Amino acid sequence: MGKKEGFFLNRLRAHVRVQPPTTTSHHSCSQEPPNASAETKGRRIMVVVDSCSESKNALLWTLSHCAQPQDSILLLHFLKAKPSQSGALASGGEETLDKHTASKAYQKVSTLRNICELKRPEVKTEMVVVQGEEKGPTIVKEARERGASLLVLGQKKQHATWRLLMIWASQTRPLTKTDTVEYCINNAPCMAIAVRKRGKKVGGYTLTTKRHKDFWLLA
Repeated sequence: MGKKEGFFLNRLRAHVRVQPPTTTSHHSCSQEPPNASAETKGRRIMVVVDSCSESKNALLWTLSHCAQPQDSILLLHFLKAKPSQSGALASGGEETLDKHTASKAYQKVSTLRNICELKRPEVKTEMVVVQGEEKGPTIVKEARERGASLLVLGQKKQHATWRLLMIWASQTRPLTKTDTVEYCINNAPCMAIAVRKRGKKVGGYTLTTKRHKDFWLLA
């Protein structure tokens, strides 16, 4: 890919590695270089996960390309909920869901947490199941309140016709809950990356951020 690829990767690495996590509930990623103590603490990387292969690929990319030993990974699983049931599920907070539904949700996330612990045992891994009426806004809210330094989402392959239709639709109406990846990229309080694994013949990943669309990373 030459000079263009190197320029993008250098900016990407610089951006995703210098953002320190925070314990405050409302925080936007700072553009200023961190001090030494902030680098020691590491960052909180939020990865949106579900039962689809796309989210697993995004997690594997995060583990191999982004996560550093001092970082922590937060696996976020979204559940559609009625307005009266919205809210995060922490340990002891499962009363808003029946036990069967809560157990299945945590079981899905636990499988991916096991992958993290197997591939990167030195990186701390957390998991949380959150309910909400709309997926995109809920993810953005959680990223802000939990002090995420980087938000990673899996992205499905889209045919050219569908992509053109989505571009046209986004110009004629605001992004809605159905445009989850696009919504998160444009509204997240920190850098958000959509990751899509390429086919076996081509290899690598396709990355999309707010400033770069469908950037092919051969790795």
